Amino acid sequence: MYKENHYKMSQPNINKRFEILKNLATMVIDGITPSLIVTGEGGLGKTHSVNQAIEERGLFGFDFIHFKGYSTARGLYNTLYDNNDKLIIFDDCDSVLEDKVAINILKSALDSYDKRTITWMAKMNPNDAYPQQFDFTGRIIFISNKKRESIDGAILSRSLTVDLTMTGDEKITRMASIIATILPDIELDYKVDALNFLAENRDNKNVNLRTLIMISKIRGANPDSWKEMAEYMLGS
Repeated sequence: MYKENHYKMSQPNINKRFEILKNLATMVIDGITPSLIVTGEGGLGKTHSVNQAIEERGLFGFDFIHFKGYSTARGLYNTLYDNNDKLIIFDDCDSVLEDKVAINILKSALDSYDKRTITWMAKMNPNDAYPQQFDFTGRIIFISNKKRESIDGAILSRSLTVDLTMTGDEKITRMASIIATILPDIELDYKVDALNFLAENRDNKNVNLRTLIMISKIRGANPDSWKEMAEYMLGS
């Protein structure tokens, strides 16, 4: 019991975890380590923090590539080959973390060895433009809405990891810390009203940064009926 309580007490607060995220993302950007996995529900700034780290390191568009959505194992193989030596960001592309063939490709791509050889063992068309094997020299950042414990252990063991799963209180704390920097065209008082509304509904599954932005806009455009509209938009 003491160990469990001690573990809970020693966890960094949510703003510190976002600071850790930026520092670890910078290590991958700089090539100090090949990969990072960022987990936690969507809509609370994971992608924004990674993009901030990229911008602060001065990377240009040809230095990195950002993918969102579905990919097959073969699509992953082709992507790694086409973007070798770049920083590759897989954002909300959880299919590559669930497919067994893709996971085996990633095991090779994420190894800490200087030489990371990736092989496509399946038969290829004789006219295929891709080789059956190549040495991968790039870096990868995964931004996933999956829970950390649902990701393959071999992938986790090869990567830096940051879990940004939040309680309702942590969501409000995080949004309060950045409220002044978002939606500069909307009055701060309106954003604070929206945040206070979300604080009253902090256990609602739809409370996130996207909801704060949406309700702040509703507050500004509909001063007399915004709460009713916000309640409808937030749902249950």
